[in-house]
Amino acid sequence: MAGIFARIANGEIPSYKIAETENCFAFLDLKPLAKGHTLIIPKQEIDYIFDLPPELYIELHTFSQTIAKAIFKAIPCKKIGMAVIGLEVPHAHIHLVPMQTMHDLNFSNSRLEFSEVEYKDIAKLIQAKL
Repeated sequence: MAGIFARIANGEIPSYKIAETENCFAFLDLKPLAKGHTLIIPKQEIDYIFDLPPELYIELHTFSQTIAKAIFKAIPCKKIGMAVIGLEVPHAHIHLVPMQTMHDLNFSNSRLEFSEVEYKDIAKLIQAKL
């Protein structure tokens, strides 16, 4: 059975999609560290990011760069932080997190909660900057 991220990319589980390509998918984190916290995944279900084929690894990072630039234009912040942790879900993924300080990229921080309307509005703000 496909994991949660593969099911999200396949449209089996709803998400607040930001964008997608043939091989990659970007969507808002439902337990964000900051407004605009986005996850970037390959559609192919591979657990460890360094096990991705080189072409897909490059494509995932190039796609992440595009999304990060859109987030930066849409969400007031000093920089977009990037983290690859990969322990919580067995599917390679990149976290893009708007930051004011380096402490904003601490995964021990409390997570934010938004309403469905707010998530949709955040996704639209980012999409408009793509």
